[in-house]
Amino acid sequence: MNTLDSKFLKLSTENAPGQEGQQMRQDFRSLLRGDVLPGRMVDFSHGDVDAFLPSPGAYEAFKSGFRRGGAQAYTEYRGNAAIRTRVAQNLAAFTGAPVDGDDEMIITPGTQGALFLAIAATVNAGTKVAVIEPDYFANRKLVHFFGAELMPIALDYAGKAGMAGLDLGQLEDALKAGAQVFVFSNPNNPTGVIYSAEEITSIADLAARYDATVIVDQLYSRLVYDSGTYTHLRAVRTVPANLITIMGPSKTESLSGFRLGIAFGSPQLIRRMEQLQAIVSLRAAGYSQAVLEAWFTEPSGWINERTRLHQAIRDDLLELFGRVNDLRVRVPDGGSYLFPELPDLSVSIEDFARILRHQGNVIVTPGSEFGPTSHQGVRLNFSQDHEAAVRAVERMIELIGRYRE
Repeated sequence: MNTLDSKFLKLSTENAPGQEGQQMRQDFRSLLRGDVLPGRMVDFSHGDVDAFLPSPGAYEAFKSGFRRGGAQAYTEYRGNAAIRTRVAQNLAAFTGAPVDGDDEMIITPGTQGALFLAIAATVNAGTKVAVIEPDYFANRKLVHFFGAELMPIALDYAGKAGMAGLDLGQLEDALKAGAQVFVFSNPNNPTGVIYSAEEITSIADLAARYDATVIVDQLYSRLVYDSGTYTHLRAVRTVPANLITIMGPSKTESLSGFRLGIAFGSPQLIRRMEQLQAIVSLRAAGYSQAVLEAWFTEPSGWINERTRLHQAIRDDLLELFGRVNDLRVRVPDGGSYLFPELPDLSVSIEDFARILRHQGNVIVTPGSEFGPTSHQGVRLNFSQDHEAAVRAVERMIELIGRYRE
């Protein structure tokens, strides 16, 4: 039994000591005694940077930054000014609205660092924060960490095609009730749905009307399928006065190892984020910042080919899931996530995830991580070796059949 299992069993015993704890251990072991299906381990909890190599030019840019030595190692707290200027130009062209690299941007230790700084700069104990369910699990965790009040907003992602399924009435009710901050991802993590132009425009209008801060995570906004449209909130007719957009090269470009994120938006919020970054981490790693010089400057056709390869994997996995009765899954509009809702099983989603790992060599993230209403779902990051991903989902489907009610 490995360390993770031992920890789980220890926690089970602590939470239910004595005979009940012993029974829980026996029950869990029995779940793992089923026949192990042959196949290489596939970890759908994150993308495979060996299957999808880092974008061209990144390593050369890093070496160039390293050779610059101390001038690159010890940048301003918000990042190297020249790099920010170039990135700002690229982001302005991409999003359709000007970006001032001096006053409206900060380079952070990964997009997770940007999210932490943005929420820390806008949320205090007691602040009411509107959060989508399901959405990226760190949003909820950070709201709880800072002692704020979470106001859940439903996302009917299985509904109408071309819409993310945001309950705009519920969002307005939350803003009327005092929500000061709204946090969401687009494309949505974990479902991959993209908010329509109408939804994004409505979010901006509501935020402006109720003077709310909006933090939008656009990490996967370069990876959009089927020639779909993407609307940047910062480029609509009414832009909220307090808006932070988060992007970075971690996922689509497979540069997660460099820990680079970008936050850009309202200067007063960027200043607060810089003040905090100066305390917690000083700056994003100086040499790594140089890698941003290769972001958005990849060879012609590179991003289209990367998107095509991901869409091919997505479509093959969707075809497999389509064979399973009572399994529902929305076709992702962008990003590299699938979020199937599984049929009724004889075990919880959390235990089924453990079973998948032990009997199927498949790692997924339980839907409960993304909100309490997502107890039937599991998230798969399909940025994997194509053939390995297909074989892994075949094993997953076999285990669904084994543990169906």
